[in-house]
This record gives sequence, structure tokens and C-alpha cells, in this order.
Amino acid sequence: MLILFVVTLAGTLLVHFYLRNTYATWQKRPATSGLTGAETARAILDANGLGAVRVEGVKGQLTDHYDPKERVVRLSEGNYRSPSIAAVAVAAHEVGHALQHAKAYAPLQWRSALVPVASIGANFAPWIIIAGVMLGALGLVQIGVILFGAAVLFQLVTLPVEFDASARARTQLETLGITTQADRAGAMSVLNAAALTYVAAAAASVAYLLYYVSAFMGGGD
Repeated sequence: MLILFVVTLAGTLLVHFYLRNTYATWQKRPATSGLTGAETARAILDANGLGAVRVEGVKGQLTDHYDPKERVVRLSEGNYRSPSIAAVAVAAHEVGHALQHAKAYAPLQWRSALVPVASIGANFAPWIIIAGVMLGALGLVQIGVILFGAAVLFQLVTLPVEFDASARARTQLETLGITTQADRAGAMSVLNAAALTYVAAAAASVAYLLYYVSAFMGGGD
């Protein structure tokens, strides 16, 4: 079990390295359309009747996200003003979440509902489990495992949400002519690399859960 945990952790680190390397490669290549990430997001939103959704810049690298409460697509500094293939792909992906929100995409709603308990599980469950072990309180350990299980469920539900957002992004980029044939390989590389990070995160969460169950509830090594 420990070997599985270590291998999964190593795989996660490699995937993050791959994402950053892929992003850096295509961040240097300008998209044929000449549109920036912000302009790409705005074009897709307007084409889908989502003029009320704002597009804003946010500090940091790869901090791009869609805020369903505020109805805002936020793009990182490196993508907001950049006309690169990477910026266009990332912007389209985040707008994909706005399209999901507008269509009441069920997995997105499930993920949003899981956020509070998943946050508690990710932040406090390990400490609850450790406290339960130290106190010899099996019930406390079980509570910790259940809470962490909610965090794992959140990661698993995230997978279809992210894959669907990327699929919507590809469709919009091609339908609206924002990417040409020459751009598509790069855009696909960025979207696929980003998707791998969510797969790695889900695998790591499952490995953590199995490790906790094995180590603290009488499983094998």
C-alpha cells in the first residue's frame, strides 16, 4: 500500500511538470486569430448569449477559473492579455465551465454541492484520523475516513466536469474559427495536459484514502 502511495505521488509530480512544460511551449506560440485569452473568452461567451458573464484578470500563474457565484471567468496574468495558443485554450476551457453553468450541467452542480464537506474532509480529516488513532477512538477514525472520502468523491466528480469543459472548449474554438488547423494540435496538447492533472489528483486522493484505511484500520502494508 505504501508503494502505491509513493508511486501515485511521483506520478502526480510528473504530470504537473508535464503540464507546465506543455503550457510553456505553447505560451510562446501565437494563435493565428491574434485574439488574447480575454478576447477569446469574451467572443465565446457572447456567441452563446452569455453577455452577462464578466471576464477579469487575476494574479498568479495558472490561477484561471470560473466563479459560478459571481458569474465571472477569471484568467491569470499570463493568459488574460496573451494571444498565445496556450492562453486561448485555457480561456476557452474556463468558458466551458460557464457554458456548463448556463446549461445546468448536472456534474457541475454535484461538485458545487460537495465543496463544503470536501473542503472539511481535505483540510481536517487527516488530523481527525491521527487524533482518533492516538486516543484509541475507532469512531473518530471512521469519521475522519468518511470525511476524507467526501474529498475523494469531489475529485472523482471533478473528472467529468473538466473533460466536458475541454470538449466544449474544442467545439467552440473550431466552430467560431478562433483556432485554425495549425493551432489545434497545440490547443489539444494544452487541454489534454490540464486534464491529466485532474486525473492525477483523483488518483492521489484515492491512494491517500486507501492508505488511511490500510494504515489506521488494520489493512496490510
